[in-house]
Amino acid sequence: MSGNERGLRAESGRNFTYGILQQLGVDIVTGTYGHSNPFPTEAELCKRLGASRSVLREAVKMLTAKGLLKARPRQGTWIEPERNWNLLDPDVLRWLLERKFSPTLLLEFTQVRLAIEPVAASLAAKHADEKARNAIQLAVRRMQAAELGDDDPLTSDIAFHVAVLEATGNRFYAQLRDVIDAALRTSIRLTNRRKGVRLASVADHQKVSDAIIAGDAEGAATAMRHLILEAMTLIESAVTKGDEGAD
Repeated sequence: MSGNERGLRAESGRNFTYGILQQLGVDIVTGTYGHSNPFPTEAELCKRLGASRSVLREAVKMLTAKGLLKARPRQGTWIEPERNWNLLDPDVLRWLLERKFSPTLLLEFTQVRLAIEPVAASLAAKHADEKARNAIQLAVRRMQAAELGDDDPLTSDIAFHVAVLEATGNRFYAQLRDVIDAALRTSIRLTNRRKGVRLASVADHQKVSDAIIAGDAEGAATAMRHLILEAMTLIESAVTKGDEGAD
């Protein structure tokens, strides 16, 4: 077998395992399995999903690491209470947001963003190197292109916020990129819809970018705080009105 064939087979195996992970994760989060319908045995799941024991065990191991499952030899596998789930895991957060759109959950995460992203913008203004500054400016240009229909408004907006996190030079902030990505995919759709617009305000994002490029830490933090507070106000409105639709 050639190296390419082995690589393709390995990639196919990883994709299949991740597919099983996604299916089981969604089933757990949406309540398909729970107190009234316990998590199936390994043999049952292998038959139902058409998966080998090794693939299933790997998926269960990943779900356990995310806090959704607990397994013990000769005692079986069971679903953990939601309070034990790792809400900062991008998969778990995405499953929760997609389970049944919850403005309350989104508001809680936006409150976390308010504690993180203004400080990240401040750090970026102090520490961003040329490559990081270019990434932020590129994201703004992509947002401008999206206004003309030449780029995707959602992914360009997310690219901006991720670029700011990575520009901090702080490894902990940088590792939040996948979590921010997962939440923003829901948040941006909701806030733009409540504003009655399809696109985010490029001008507001430009203010953050300009302050970072100028090395203005306080200005960058203030501009980013304004962005997130505006989103928070719109999400709070959705919570008050019982808005259950993200699209």
